[in-house]
Amino acid sequence: NMASTAAGKQRIPKVAKVKNKAPAEVQITAEQLLREAKERELELLPPPPKQKITDKEELNDYKLRKRKGYEDNIRKNRTIISNWIKYAQWEESLNEIQRARSIYERALDVDHRNITLWLKYAEMEMKSRQVNHARNIWDRAITILPRANQFWYKYTYMEEMLGNIAGCRQVFERWMEWEPEEQAWHSYINFELRYKEVEKARTIYERYILLRLIIMLLKNWIKYSRFEERHGYIAHSRKVFERAVEFFGEENIDENLYVAFAKFEERQKESERVRVIYKYALDRIPKQQAQALFKNYTMFEKKFGDRRGIEDVIVSKRRFQYEEEVKANPHNYDAWFDYLRLLESDADPDAVREVYERAIANVPPIQEKRHWRRYIYLWINYALYEELEVKDPERTRQVYQACLELIPHKKFTYAKMWLMYGKFEIRQKNLPGARRGLGTAIGKCPKNKLFKGYIELELQLREFDRCRKLYEKYLEFSPENCTTWIKFAELETILGDVDRARAIFELAIGQPRLDMPEVWISYAQFELSIDSSDRLQRCRQIYEEANKGLRSCEEKEERLMLLESWRDYEQEFGSDGSRERVKKLLPEKVKRRRKLTAEDGSDAGWEEYYDYIFPEDSANQPNLKLLAMAKMWKKQQQQEDEVEENEQQSPQAEDEDERRPSCQGQRKRLQMVRSTSSMEASVASAVPAQSSAHRAFDLD
Repeated sequence: NMASTAAGKQRIPKVAKVKNKAPAEVQITAEQLLREAKERELELLPPPPKQKITDKEELNDYKLRKRKGYEDNIRKNRTIISNWIKYAQWEESLNEIQRARSIYERALDVDHRNITLWLKYAEMEMKSRQVNHARNIWDRAITILPRANQFWYKYTYMEEMLGNIAGCRQVFERWMEWEPEEQAWHSYINFELRYKEVEKARTIYERYILLRLIIMLLKNWIKYSRFEERHGYIAHSRKVFERAVEFFGEENIDENLYVAFAKFEERQKESERVRVIYKYALDRIPKQQAQALFKNYTMFEKKFGDRRGIEDVIVSKRRFQYEEEVKANPHNYDAWFDYLRLLESDADPDAVREVYERAIANVPPIQEKRHWRRYIYLWINYALYEELEVKDPERTRQVYQACLELIPHKKFTYAKMWLMYGKFEIRQKNLPGARRGLGTAIGKCPKNKLFKGYIELELQLREFDRCRKLYEKYLEFSPENCTTWIKFAELETILGDVDRARAIFELAIGQPRLDMPEVWISYAQFELSIDSSDRLQRCRQIYEEANKGLRSCEEKEERLMLLESWRDYEQEFGSDGSRERVKKLLPEKVKRRRKLTAEDGSDAGWEEYYDYIFPEDSANQPNLKLLAMAKMWKKQQQQEDEVEENEQQSPQAEDEDERRPSCQGQRKRLQMVRSTSSMEASVASAVPAQSSAHRAFDLD
């Protein structure tokens, strides 16, 4: 118990703490440790003593011990082939070929699929110049392991070194029956070429192509073509390239094939063929896969082409880029515009027309005007191209008509297209066709822009009766359009029909929703322009009626516009009294503040705005009085503040004497504030149902 207690109380020794953790002055590296170990030769062992055999008996004893050791190793683990190979090589070193052959045969019984074992066995026979034995071993090896290419390469090499060309060719034929990889075929071809058998080499190429069509690689076609070219068979070489293009087709197209084909034709000085090959490839290969193609094409044009050819290369590259963009997104109309602009500057009309047809076939998928606007401009450009560049009026007319039939007029209308169609018919001297088209447009979609364009057209043609009818039709469609009334009246004024113009103005100002000052101002200026004795009186009367009619207008800027026009008139034609009268009618501009509310109903702060207070509005007169009193109170407060500042700067002795007036001033200010607040309350009760925007204002 005491021992256990003593053991239990035994303390664990503390780990010594390193007080100085700074790095040592002299650092020892691993390289230094290895160098020292090498110098001291710590790991070197003394070599074993050399054994010298002096007689045959010692030799036999040595052989017996070595063989016993090898046999023991083999008995321990028969599957370790390295033991068999070492054993056989040892026997071979003693020129015991028969024993070595026996060891190899025993090893093959253990593992006949070991490639290294067969190779060592055959190499031993070849070193011993046992050719028939070596052939026997190679035949057995290629029969058991026909997919081991090393056996075939070694076998054919041995036969060729022995000068047995027929036997080597026979081995190659046996090998080709197994349809090996491409390097085996190239080895066979190179073998035939070493002995100038070109026809046999071509036959091997053809066999290889026919056998490997499914997994035929591009480089093999190129090698075949170069083989034909190298031996002077240019037509055969070109035929190989053509067969390769047909074989790969457009699904597995590769730029390297066309680059090689073009370089072949370039070596044959066939510049036109080279150019056709490059253009054909650029039309079919995607842009991201044709970088080398563009580079080689550009280099070719720089060497053999002219300025036009180099420009064609650049155009082809850009054209290829646009093709990729429109394929990725057919509704990218901006890409179509750029593409067509490029083609119009260089390509023939048929190619441009084909791209236009492809572009307009991509109708916007949704009925939104922002999508249709870009789409309609494709049609416009198409029509202008046919008219101005191709000079084909009939096809231009077909383009316009097809576009106008396609537009969904119930959703939205593009008046510009109708107007352009009408102007086109006029340029073709087909006035009835232009009027028929514009009339159809107004019947399908009566829009302001269509009416204005049609009226302007008839005005240019001096067809005033038609203009009157169009204005009447326009006003039936849009009676609240003040500009149309004014233009209609101006037309009658130009034609000299004053009564009709005055009647038009009267009808305009009688419209219930037409309370705009432009009509009144135009009416007044119309009366002023008439040469009559009472023109000034009529003009002033119109201004007075307009002022009365616009008192209920919510847009104060429009009312101000009318009064400013009246003021200008009085300054030129009125008297001092009339000028003073109009001046009193002008409003006062006041800066106000109003509270803003966000979309979610939260407080968004305040904003300042300008409001106009007209003297004639009785509802606004209390506000004017309140504003005047507020300004007066502010002025008085500023004066009293100045008095207080002066009192604070006076001597200390006069402080007590000056306190009473200061207190009296404070009492006066308090009374003024009370009176002002009571006045505000009375004004608020006197002004009925005013908005918070009208009540809030800034004293500044």
